Amino acid sequence: MPLEMNRDVFITCAVTGSGSTQDRSPHVPRSPQQIADSAIEAAKAGAAVVHCHVRDPETGTPARDLKLYREVTERIRDADVDVVLNLTAGMGGDIVFGGVENPLPTAAGTDMIGATERVAHIAECLPELCTLDCGTMNFAEADYVMTNTPGMLRAMGQMMTDLGVCPEIEAFDTGHLWFAKQLVDEGILKSPALVQLCMGVPWGAPDDLNTFMAMVNNVPSDWNWSAFSLGRSQMPYVAASVLAGGNVRVGLEDNLMIRRGELATNAQLVEHAVGIIESLGAKVMGPEDVRKKLNLTKRPPR
Repeated sequence: MPLEMNRDVFITCAVTGSGSTQDRSPHVPRSPQQIADSAIEAAKAGAAVVHCHVRDPETGTPARDLKLYREVTERIRDADVDVVLNLTAGMGGDIVFGGVENPLPTAAGTDMIGATERVAHIAECLPELCTLDCGTMNFAEADYVMTNTPGMLRAMGQMMTDLGVCPEIEAFDTGHLWFAKQLVDEGILKSPALVQLCMGVPWGAPDDLNTFMAMVNNVPSDWNWSAFSLGRSQMPYVAASVLAGGNVRVGLEDNLMIRRGELATNAQLVEHAVGIIESLGAKVMGPEDVRKKLNLTKRPPR
């Protein structure tokens, strides 16, 4: 199959994530001000989209506090640089089972809430984009499962659509793309949809190129998509995604290093991605061009 390289590429910076990286690098932002400042620096470096989680400002552990989301949102929108805001809606679907012999009751770390509560900060902050993890999967931890049932996804997806917020479908395997297409067929999500191909996340789709192209080939031709991989594979996937026709994601959610032994900032990772994209002969898109491409509207929070 001939390559159909993308000539106009947008970069998403995943600023902080919800993993246990807060003590592995001083550059992983914790407080709303740190998260917003890091997002703004990433935007200045060339990211058209910033994807944000929030953390407890004291401990750095993942949080769902609506006030934290509101502060991050307001700080980014009040900045002197424009950027498309993408908030996670992936929190609140975590099950940690009690062990292989006694899975119930569930263990510490379980965080299961309803669809309305999972998107409450989306309804409050009204970002242009928010994520929709389009399936249930095992993660690397022994007894942890990320839970997103078909019923939950239908409910959350409809809420996002009704709010006028574009879901970014997070696809960790080909079955997630299959269900995403079902959501579009049912009219819950609009077409053309937006997809993020999440490669190399244990135990989803491995980040080998054969699997990657299988994922790419399962995205409808009129949809928009981007891709990322973890750790040392992050920058190779910038090139791979552009060459395969997609957009890219980098950031400290997925990778802490700019090179072996040297911790990165979000801005440095974006700058590196810009260099790779431009060296391939493609152009890096700005936020207003991304809004036009994805039919997004920037709105004030409620």
